[in-house]
Amino acid sequence: MKAFPSVLFDEAHSEAWTIRREVAEAINPAHPDDNSYAEAAGTLRRLGHTVRAHTEGPVTPAVLDGCDVFVLAHPSDARWERTTGAGSPVFTDGEIDAVEAYVAGGGGLIVLAEHEQDKYGSNLAALLARFGVTVEHATVQDPGNCHNTVATWVLGVPSAQAVSEPGGVAQDLLAEVRRACFYRAGTLGVPAGGSVLFAASASADPAGAPLAVAVRHGRGRVVVLADSDLFGDDSIRDYDHEKLWGNLVTWAARVPEASGAAARGARHEEVAAGFAELAAAVERLRPLQAKDGSVTGDHDEAVACISEIVDGVARLAPHFPHDGEYLDAVMKDFRAWVAAGLGVPDFLDSLNAFHPDTQRTDGLEHLVVFPMYTQNGNPNRNVEAVWIRVVWPEWLAALERNGYDNPMFVPIAFEGFTSGYDTNSAVLFPETVAVRQTPPRFTWGGIFCDREAARFRRVSEAAAATLKLELPPDAARLLASQDLAQDTFVLWDLVHDRTHSHGDLPFDPFMIKQRMPYWLYSLEELRCDLTAYGEAVKLEAAGVPHARYVQYAILFDRLFRFPITGERVRNYDGLGGQLLFAYLHRQGVVRWTDNRLSIDWSRVADGVADLRAEVEKLYRDGIDRSKRAHWLAAHRLVAAYVEPDPASVWQRGAEALPAEQKAAVDAVLPDEFPLSMFYEALRRKLTDVVESTRGIRA
Repeated sequence: MKAFPSVLFDEAHSEAWTIRREVAEAINPAHPDDNSYAEAAGTLRRLGHTVRAHTEGPVTPAVLDGCDVFVLAHPSDARWERTTGAGSPVFTDGEIDAVEAYVAGGGGLIVLAEHEQDKYGSNLAALLARFGVTVEHATVQDPGNCHNTVATWVLGVPSAQAVSEPGGVAQDLLAEVRRACFYRAGTLGVPAGGSVLFAASASADPAGAPLAVAVRHGRGRVVVLADSDLFGDDSIRDYDHEKLWGNLVTWAARVPEASGAAARGARHEEVAAGFAELAAAVERLRPLQAKDGSVTGDHDEAVACISEIVDGVARLAPHFPHDGEYLDAVMKDFRAWVAAGLGVPDFLDSLNAFHPDTQRTDGLEHLVVFPMYTQNGNPNRNVEAVWIRVVWPEWLAALERNGYDNPMFVPIAFEGFTSGYDTNSAVLFPETVAVRQTPPRFTWGGIFCDREAARFRRVSEAAAATLKLELPPDAARLLASQDLAQDTFVLWDLVHDRTHSHGDLPFDPFMIKQRMPYWLYSLEELRCDLTAYGEAVKLEAAGVPHARYVQYAILFDRLFRFPITGERVRNYDGLGGQLLFAYLHRQGVVRWTDNRLSIDWSRVADGVADLRAEVEKLYRDGIDRSKRAHWLAAHRLVAAYVEPDPASVWQRGAEALPAEQKAAVDAVLPDEFPLSMFYEALRRKLTDVVESTRGIRA
């Protein structure tokens, strides 16, 4: 869970709240809910956060370095509140200096203050002054806008203003939050550039006073609330408090740098040097090969290059003992290729010896050398060398073992690659390798989660900024964290990939060697993503923290990247994205108004489920239809939301189509479903960003 925040609650300064339920029960046996933040801590843990308490000693840089969010929950003298009893509510100058430096360096701080703040004997005022925030000694009253007719239990008025972020992307800290109650709240003073999240109503006394604020300080973030009760055990389920709590902590949390490979040092440097020599020989061989992989250039030079490749594999092999059988076989295949005169290469024997699916160990590395084309990359069967690392965290392995079985799926990351992967290719598939005959079945497929994650992050961030889309804090964190995005993609790919062989399938789900209109491919890929989205909703409810991020990843990639990436000729992934956008737009879930995109986050899951139901009905009904009738029904479904080209023959129906099946497929226009004006404009604005993701590395 390295990509999720570490949250540290201070309980060493006589705080009135504790995340340890047993401590709350000890200090307030009659009503421990009045002193317990155990439920709030549980909420964060369900989001994937690590939560712990600092129970003794001063707050030092060493204490703060281990956390991404530091929480101060109402320090108080014991004469006013039941407290943890540890330490003094007064922070020393050194502690305040440490907290300020921590925030300036990128850490997050959440401070929960109280009404009549001055009486509690703490010096939160001195701490908050470092960030320009003040807490007024007041108690807000609002008889006309209160909870349970208690005038001091005021209902806050949410702000419509998002919090601006560097890079032009704004965050909506109140995403899916509309109501919150502040129980006996003070008021806050906000510095220039700070954001008011909730304020008292116009009928309150004092009217319009800030109750919750967010402030940037250096590279870090600070959230201050004028009441500490709203996240206590007896209040966190009220109104939208739990969602607000999650948003605030996620927004404040530091985003760590990508961790990269787990193992570095001398071994890594030695392998990197050896791989560079191997790759250089592969690149010299490349221009000597024809499309089918045979050598048509200087024969002697090709033999010399292959000799260097074999020597390079031999030198690197001791670093990959688990691939010993495969690497021996690949060297034999290279020698046999030379002996046969360097015609069309045949690497079936070495391909049959390579089984990364039997070695799914997190961090395990493989050296892969084959003559092969790269999907969405190089169409020629050139020799390629790839140094890869398996991404297989235990939480993912557990899901695969218990309900999401997919023994062929191997998520991987790049350590090194040759020119065929200096492209848009993000897969390593055995069917791309040059062989004398196709094996009876393939047993594995590798997907580069690091490249897919990096591409997704760059395009989605640019799209959000261009479209002025306000992101929930967890969505913004996904775009900011490569580690989180990679883990998100492996879960998405696991569920998507297995879905191709599950469900009511009127045809071969992989459509191998079938010629059919490309919108059938669109609907199949979209069906798998809609299913993955639905499964992610279930997994989120079951407590899998990555599942929430899978939903964002599917939504953003489908809405933003897919429609504007690649050529328009039979772009089936692009069409799937167009269909999802058009469907959600038709339902009012997505809106493009005043040159600004907005998403009703609370309705997205239902919208996705409704579209999935339409696609699944098409599939189920297709089992009883002829192929031609199914193709037409699929065209009608897409055309109901994405306008076909006015010249479309298929749009006119069966009577306009040629009787012969091949001719009917040939009647499909190269861009049967053109981009809408919205997407045409978006593509023009983001062309350079999309192009910049070619060959991208995390």
